[in-house]
Amino acid sequence: MMSEQNFIYAIFAMCGVMLAVKVIPILFCKEKIKNTFIKSFLEYIPFAVLTSMTIPEIFHSTSSVISATIGFVVAIVLAYVGQSLVIVALSTTLVVFIAEQIMHMM
Repeated sequence: MMSEQNFIYAIFAMCGVMLAVKVIPILFCKEKIKNTFIKSFLEYIPFAVLTSMTIPEIFHSTSSVISATIGFVVAIVLAYVGQSLVIVALSTTLVVFIAEQIMHMM
């Protein structure tokens, strides 16, 4: 399980990455960016970095990798069908809670 100090470091790292990706182009690019590759790169890189930092922690956030995997799959399916972030988060939390309770009964 992640310690409170590591959790705070992770939050600051995510904030730093998101801020850097948004601020650096403003500081160094005086004119409008016309290259579509660079524009799409700058648009999607925060999501990629945030995902790469978040997904590994999913499998360490519960008492079992099985319940974490079940929750991860539910989150992917709900996000794929277009549910809102709140619905995905609440549903995944509920599914992981139920999976943990079932596993503790066994």
